[in-house]
Amino acid sequence: MNPHNAFRGAATGHALPRRRFLQGTAGVAAMLAWPLGANAVVKESHLALPLSSSRVDTKFELTLARTQVNFTGTPASAITLNGTVPGPLLRMHEGREVTIALTNRLDEVTAAHWHGLKVPNDMDGVPGVTFPGIKPGETFQYRFDLRQSGTYWYHSHAILQEPAGFYAPLIIDPQDREPFGYDREYVVMLSEWVDTPPEKVLANLKKVEGYYNDRRQTLPDLYADLKAARTPQEREAIWNERVAWARMRMDPTDATDGGSQWQFLVHGQRVEDNWTALFKPGERIRLRLINASAMNFFDVSIPGLDLTVVQADGQNVRPVKVRELRMGNGETYDVIVKPTERKAYTLFAATSGRIGFARGTLAPELGMEGEIPRMGSRPVRTMADMAGAHGGGHGTAPATQPVAATVDPHAGHGAVPATPAPAPADPHAMHGGMEGMPMQRGMPGMGGVPTGGAQATDSLADGLKDRLAYADLEALTPMRLPAGPAKKIDMRLTGDMNRYIWSINDKKLSQATFFEARVGERLEIRLINETMMEHPMHMHGAFFVVDNGKGERAPLKHTVIVKPGETITVHTSFDEPGPWVFHCHLFYHAAAGMVQAIVVK
Repeated sequence: MNPHNAFRGAATGHALPRRRFLQGTAGVAAMLAWPLGANAVVKESHLALPLSSSRVDTKFELTLARTQVNFTGTPASAITLNGTVPGPLLRMHEGREVTIALTNRLDEVTAAHWHGLKVPNDMDGVPGVTFPGIKPGETFQYRFDLRQSGTYWYHSHAILQEPAGFYAPLIIDPQDREPFGYDREYVVMLSEWVDTPPEKVLANLKKVEGYYNDRRQTLPDLYADLKAARTPQEREAIWNERVAWARMRMDPTDATDGGSQWQFLVHGQRVEDNWTALFKPGERIRLRLINASAMNFFDVSIPGLDLTVVQADGQNVRPVKVRELRMGNGETYDVIVKPTERKAYTLFAATSGRIGFARGTLAPELGMEGEIPRMGSRPVRTMADMAGAHGGGHGTAPATQPVAATVDPHAGHGAVPATPAPAPADPHAMHGGMEGMPMQRGMPGMGGVPTGGAQATDSLADGLKDRLAYADLEALTPMRLPAGPAKKIDMRLTGDMNRYIWSINDKKLSQATFFEARVGERLEIRLINETMMEHPMHMHGAFFVVDNGKGERAPLKHTVIVKPGETITVHTSFDEPGPWVFHCHLFYHAAAGMVQAIVVK
């Protein structure tokens, strides 16, 4: 059966033509995730309400509309749920059936995707793929049984609605007692806002590479570096490095597509709003952290407090103490902290590109503030970072370890050039020399690194780790995938920064041949990053079992960060038939084409 004809319209039961599917996945492309402020529309106290004050329910009503907001001092239009950004918390209970009525007051089709939830395909909320979408003026009833518990969220999967404000938290309480204790809990959504409408942001990124990168390296910077070089060899190395980046049409400071225009938020509150969660000294505080950003990773820490990670993407893990978490777009982590002093602690979330930060406060009373730590300098990547400096060469690791990247030298755009150009005799020969340079393809010398969004870190005092790595995660419950040989799928993450085209296996969704699988079939998927940026890859309809050396205790995740030059091996199996979307959760990467689908029969 041709996979392009396998998509079914949930509401009609008729075959979904490829053209209609691709129209829907333009929305899928523009489908991603994230953003803006909780009490941004109706200004209330910046005091966070503990989760115990929210009501567990089985029936919810949501209304989607355009509302004016002001995050920057300038009024702007946002898409709101029940009048707020983020939308209202939906709190549910595992094992029950829930009904969510979503009324569309916009002038365009919409839908809600339940990020991380295992639901029937026609409830997954991807317009043009799993159902036709919710037309203006219509109300759609989502109805499904809850087969899991934990911290999740929901957001739009239609066109460019997520960066405009359509996102909110979702909590599912477990049937059984949780394996860790706490006295108080809060939801912490990290997000961003920019007044520029999403369609204009995407147009700008496609028009000029690094459009929002206001710290890019310039020709005067290069001249200064060359002048400061102490030897001809050092000067040559500087030149070769710059030419290598030029061939990739990328700047080593471009770790994120955002810029200084972005406002970073904690549950919709700006830095100056001082979102505050109260505690009594000695209490154990559970923080349900959600990265709902469109385009930014966050490095989360609370100076003076250790973070004890107890859940990843809603799934229980063996507790691990860290100083900092790097959160990719779409990831959630539940951590427990225990403030013992009667003082304010700063919840600090710096973007990985150090273009800004969000902050909140844990305090014994409202109005207190802790010291805001230094954000640090913006990272500048080197060719060594791109070419296996994090360890590992070519070849295949043991079965329980991530597979090292062995990349086809003829594959993918935006890859590391094979050979740097020789330095010219005159540094002024650089002028105008970057344009039109051929882009060499492939990533010679690039190897795998330890599985995860961060390398495994050395243990510090009392088992404390500096930053969490996927290699640190160990599931509390053993996971056994279906027996028998696995169907193997390679997904190469590819792209062209110059034209701002992102893809999987060198093809945008409109050009792709969809992957196929059977219900209950075991899949082994290699995620091979051939680009210069991290990609948080998210699967609909199933969890990944991340191959991190823990065997049957390997963690379950619905979103995994794949770093430049890294290969991560994951295993999965689908319980439900249908077309399931798989994509990068960097919103504009998905909008530009980094989307695929697995048709499960």
